[in-house]
Amino acid sequence: MIDGPYFVLTVLGMLGTGLVAGVFYGFSTFVMKGLASLPPAQGVAAMKAINVTAVTPAFMIVFVGSAGVCAVLAVVTFVLWPGDGRVELLLGSALYLFGSFGVTMIANVPRNNALLKLAPGTAEAAAYWPTYVREWTAWNHVRTVASAAAALAYVLALT
Repeated sequence: MIDGPYFVLTVLGMLGTGLVAGVFYGFSTFVMKGLASLPPAQGVAAMKAINVTAVTPAFMIVFVGSAGVCAVLAVVTFVLWPGDGRVELLLGSALYLFGSFGVTMIANVPRNNALLKLAPGTAEAAAYWPTYVREWTAWNHVRTVASAAAALAYVLALT
């Protein structure tokens, strides 16, 4: 049985990855569909505003903090090699660090940065918008599944 500070870290990992999964799930299931239904200038302007607002302490503490907790859990698991939950802890950490945090850095953030450079009412923004929505949402699905699976792995580690 996982206990003590290791238990607390695992619960924090479970809560953080689960919260992030919920945010990403909302984007995958209705936010991006709603934005895509707007005229391109409005969709681009709204997504740019969301991207700026997302980089605030309220979300970043959970998103980056979860990556930190997952990294600590992975290192502690390798060093202490606990008998219970070892595979689940390593799997949860890998899923979040690579499938959520990593995908964000290599797939979603570059698309956000490209969108940020475009003025909403321009032909260039209108041409890029459908590609942005399609590609960003596809990668967001990956982040959603990875974050949810990480939370599930941490729950399984505790059982």
